[in-house]
Amino acid sequence: MRKRARELGIKIGSMETGKQNQITDVPGVKVGHVTLLEDLENGECIRTGVTAILPHEGNLFKEKVPAGCFVLNGYGKSTGLVQLEELGEIESPIMLTNTFNVGNVMQHTLSYMLNETKEIGDSTGSLNVVVGECNDMYLNSARIATIRQQDVFQAIEKAGTKVDEGGVGAGCGMVCFQYKGGVGTASRKIKNSFVIGVLVVSNFGAREELELARFQPTNMDKEKLPDGSIMIIVATDAPLSDRQLKRLAKRATVGLAKTGSRIHHGSGDIVIAFSNGYTIHHFSSGEYRESRATIRDDSKIMRELFQGVAEATEEAILNSLTKSETTKGRKDRVVEAIPYDVLRKAPN
Repeated sequence: MRKRARELGIKIGSMETGKQNQITDVPGVKVGHVTLLEDLENGECIRTGVTAILPHEGNLFKEKVPAGCFVLNGYGKSTGLVQLEELGEIESPIMLTNTFNVGNVMQHTLSYMLNETKEIGDSTGSLNVVVGECNDMYLNSARIATIRQQDVFQAIEKAGTKVDEGGVGAGCGMVCFQYKGGVGTASRKIKNSFVIGVLVVSNFGAREELELARFQPTNMDKEKLPDGSIMIIVATDAPLSDRQLKRLAKRATVGLAKTGSRIHHGSGDIVIAFSNGYTIHHFSSGEYRESRATIRDDSKIMRELFQGVAEATEEAILNSLTKSETTKGRKDRVVEAIPYDVLRKAPN
């Protein structure tokens, strides 16, 4: 059984973690994976999947959550970010997959939401589905669009509070620092009993960039690897506005940088942050005004949130590495799991 970073003695930052040290320490947040593994003819194979993050347990369309996003480098094929940026809301599960399956996952998530809420597209407006992606073409036969409706439905319906990490779901075929990458998660406690959690799909970097490891040569051909990418999902129950969530999303990139990422030309580095500290009703009560309480920008809580998201992002990336197993993919390519003996303990 592969271990998490803390089980190896690697402690990131100074803040206390949540109970499980996962994004689901934020009350109401759930995560589900479907992983697809299949060997095909002529050296091709399926090493991919889909991951669903549910911001709360209710109807996400009727009870939207405030959200913000930050695009550090825009070499990505995500959907739904334009409306998210404009309105500062999320009204669907956040879905993660590989690059060429974004369209399938968006369509199947739309079908799920239409089944759940009959008013969508009939007596009320349309739906904005948020899908993020990373490129898994080194290990996965990406030209084969493999994600089916049943996979998307299952990822949403099986979502729970215990999050599997490593080469699962959307992380199945990912490569990070030329080791096996994938899904990782971590969390931090904030004053007044708030929590901030992070989930990543890691798919970036070269061996020499990884700060917490001694350099280990590899036979992997860099020219055959895409520049990579990372999806970072940030969740909190602290009541924040969409503007504040965008600020929070920016700070997640501090944790990314501390791992050694150099944000290459072809890297899609995208952060999506949401709060379920309050919800936004889709159907108006008839009033033209509404009010809600949010955290002050100059409060100690905001400073802790900024520190917490940086720490949790760095640790989530490390967990995505330490939990992943050696994987054989298309054309007999093998990406090895990071050997624990190359890792150095982080300073406390």
